[in-house]
Amino acid sequence: MSVLQTLRDRAGTLLAVVIGISLLGFILGDFLGGGGNRARAQQKYYEIAEIDGDKISYQEFDQRVQNLIEIYKITGTATITEAISESLREQIWEQLVEERVLGDQIRELGIDVSSEEVESLVLGNNPHPIVQQLFTNQQTGMVDRSTLVNFLKTMEYDPQAKAYWLFIEDEIVSTQTKSKLNNLIAKGLYVTGKQIEFEKNLTSQTVDFSYVMKNYASVPDTAVNVTRADIEKYYNSNRKDYKQSAARDIEYVSFDVIASEEDVKLTEQSIISSMEEFAATENPVQFINLTSDIRHLEVYLTLEELPEMISDFAAKEDLNTVYGPYVEEETYKIARLLDVALRPDSVHVRHILISPNETRTMEGAAAEADSLIKMIKGGTDFAALAVMMSDDQGSAQLGGDLGWFTEGQMVTPFNNACFENKRGDLVIAETSFGYHIIDIIDQSPSVKKYHVGIINHVIEPSSVTYQNIYSEASRFAGLNNTYEKFNKAVADDNMNKKVASDVTPEQKELAGLESPRSLVMALFESKLNSIILDRSEQAVFELGNKFIVAYCSGIREEGFASVDDVESDIRYILLNQKKADMLIADITSKTGGMTNIEDVSSSLDLAVQEATAISFSSFSIPVAGIEPAVISTATSMKVGELSKPVRGNNGVFVLAVNNVNDNPAVQTDELLKSRLTTNYQMRAVYEAFQSFRDMSEIVDKRYKFY
Repeated sequence: MSVLQTLRDRAGTLLAVVIGISLLGFILGDFLGGGGNRARAQQKYYEIAEIDGDKISYQEFDQRVQNLIEIYKITGTATITEAISESLREQIWEQLVEERVLGDQIRELGIDVSSEEVESLVLGNNPHPIVQQLFTNQQTGMVDRSTLVNFLKTMEYDPQAKAYWLFIEDEIVSTQTKSKLNNLIAKGLYVTGKQIEFEKNLTSQTVDFSYVMKNYASVPDTAVNVTRADIEKYYNSNRKDYKQSAARDIEYVSFDVIASEEDVKLTEQSIISSMEEFAATENPVQFINLTSDIRHLEVYLTLEELPEMISDFAAKEDLNTVYGPYVEEETYKIARLLDVALRPDSVHVRHILISPNETRTMEGAAAEADSLIKMIKGGTDFAALAVMMSDDQGSAQLGGDLGWFTEGQMVTPFNNACFENKRGDLVIAETSFGYHIIDIIDQSPSVKKYHVGIINHVIEPSSVTYQNIYSEASRFAGLNNTYEKFNKAVADDNMNKKVASDVTPEQKELAGLESPRSLVMALFESKLNSIILDRSEQAVFELGNKFIVAYCSGIREEGFASVDDVESDIRYILLNQKKADMLIADITSKTGGMTNIEDVSSSLDLAVQEATAISFSSFSIPVAGIEPAVISTATSMKVGELSKPVRGNNGVFVLAVNNVNDNPAVQTDELLKSRLTTNYQMRAVYEAFQSFRDMSEIVDKRYKFY
């Protein structure tokens, strides 16, 4: 286990990078589950995905996630947060897709990694990058073979080490297999002489040109007629452009859980009942921490810094009276003055922090701090020690200097050490961060400050209030169990209905709602215009301090959007196309026979714009923006030539080329070939897989479970 422990710090990067791009081989047993006696409907419900007809069950998917979580724990990640779990689920999903999509290709090509090859990648002269990462000696920069061999021997008696190594070995096989496939594809690509010549011609020259543009907005929409037949014809010809992902629309009302008048009275009575004992106690700080909703913050403040509500009370310097109750920020409060003292308004200090860590306990930190303070008192330079020894890296490089600060900015023990001691004192303070050696460099003049203890009772809704509001929401859902009744009740009662459009299956947030994932999951199990029910068939969702009643008001399945859904988009395109036809006809009739751009400008009453150093690969032109048709026209024209009207993205253009310039930045044939080859091979790795993925039928139903 000691060898395994030494690998844990190095494993973090491996798990974050290698796992994310590799196939997971650490699978324990057969998790398809279900059994022959399970009903077909139940089996279908637990299908989390389908890839090219291969059904994947929730049990299989979740078991692989749990296996990966165990690997993370072995490598030192003790706490698996929801964010980590989500990341691991995404990694497993990508691995499953990759396995199914590339598996047949790898088998048909006969790609394999032999046991001899694995042994060579582990123990050979050129170890696999995973082995190098885990077992390289940081001092020598070489793989420490003795550590590697010792680790392999631990597998004989350490199940954790064996599980971890099997995982690593599968990763090596997986990455090596994909490396072979990628190399096979990449090496099959070749850059021809014609490709080099074409690429060179694209950038060998640039042009300077002048142009005028008649914007489509200059033609009113009412001047153009776009029919339903036009829209349907365009849609049928360009249907591939309207592919859509699954999405839903949701409408909901919120029943906010807020404290009732009775809750307010009960809170007031509760704090009033504490006043007498608060006034009499000899240990008010302990009493505050036992009875207040907020722990006591031991800080001294001037009258100006105290809340306005209690500053007059504090000024009386009465240590025996309790003030209140008073309400501030939805909280009932009572206050007692605990002390009045002369303290510096601000201090200037430097410190050295000695923190506990993997090799140093809190007691060890205390001993080291004592040792350092003796060195400082013996004449060792404080700033030099701070640079070398302080665990506060933010101030260490400044010799430990924290500058000036006022009371209450630091944690209480540190704060009190600075404000209760004198200028020039060298003191030690213990905080949750460790031990601080504090040198009080300077203090501002002392002023009168007040230490006030406050008991806070937050005004919160009671369980009775929660139940009453839940009952109200439940009654609303029961009475308005159709979409028509829901909208009528919302209008009749002047309720604030919220709408969220284009909610995706994996979405985890809805504006204004706390942790709405359960609602989104239920939304995708709902029918159009139906009330949304949770897995217990309940219509009321509790999200934070709100109860929600919601309806599914729109459904868009993965596939192609309907012509009705994209009608407005198509109408806009067709409007511009017909406007372009009108503008081209108008410009042609007014500029026929003209040979220079100035005459065109004058005839059309349009300003001449200039574009310089434009090549075929340019992205945009000044003023007009992204206009590929204009750029391609300009780069193919001769100097002095006036173009015909050009249909652009934003309007119709007429242009004239003023200069054609040789581009001094054009690369040599060798450099172009090298760049294109590298580019193609890099693209091949991703695009080949993406192509296989696009050809596969992938149904993702993870939204039902996570």
